[in-house]
Amino acid sequence: MKTDVQRLLPRPVQAVVIAVLLVFALTPVLYMLFASVNDDLAVAGGDFFPSAFHPDNYVHIWDTVELGDGLVNSILVAGLVAVVSALVAVATAYVLVRYTFLGRGLVLRGLLALQSIPGTLMLLPVFVLFANLARVLGIDVIGTRWALFVTYLTFALPFSTWVMVTYLRGLPRELDEAARLDGASSWRILRSIVIPLSWPGLVVSAIFAFLLGWNDVLFASVITNADTRTAAVALQVFGATQEGGAIPLYGQLMASALVCALPVVVLYLVFQRFLVGGLTAGGVK
Repeated sequence: MKTDVQRLLPRPVQAVVIAVLLVFALTPVLYMLFASVNDDLAVAGGDFFPSAFHPDNYVHIWDTVELGDGLVNSILVAGLVAVVSALVAVATAYVLVRYTFLGRGLVLRGLLALQSIPGTLMLLPVFVLFANLARVLGIDVIGTRWALFVTYLTFALPFSTWVMVTYLRGLPRELDEAARLDGASSWRILRSIVIPLSWPGLVVSAIFAFLLGWNDVLFASVITNADTRTAAVALQVFGATQEGGAIPLYGQLMASALVCALPVVVLYLVFQRFLVGGLTAGGVK
């Protein structure tokens, strides 16, 4: 009788553990789904399953929460941050990994040090910097999408670069040397060899940058205005208006939260093969 030496638990125990984990993970999601089509009074009373079916909550949120503009702003800013951060990170990491120069170690240690700085400490300096920049240049900075883009890119680049540094260290140098023997330049090697073989690392760094911009409320609530606010800020504002007084619109709150989570779920489903494996530096060797 053959046994699987890699299995830590017997099959029945493993099935039970997986079932318990699924219950813990799916119960909040199911509650949100049921509450999004339930009556607000029933949700306030603690009902888990819908006592009345209200799918119109998904229709009303586009007017009450102003979710449409928020989703557009979030997709534009977070998507652009993800693309730019990944491209800049792979180019920077290529220089840090393949070349030796004065200050290289300091830059690598600085990338790690930047990860330890809490974002809340940077809120006031960023706001003052943008305010002074607007005064000097005579243009609007606070309340624009590009100010939010620069802010998110600043926080996303150190992590993305370090991810790419770790990944590119696994790519064999022989590939670069063979390309140089054929007359390829550094730019050609980066574009034709490094980037095609670095898709898993690029996807990880891009998704991190996207999630940083998508989930942020702190900076977006200060830097944006009513026209450029993101989906996360729109949800926060709508939730704040429901405090006190009448029964909150729980159904629309839950529906809005699910709609805002949908792009992230789709993003994971599309790129999951890169996240869980796909091409690897070890496979190239």
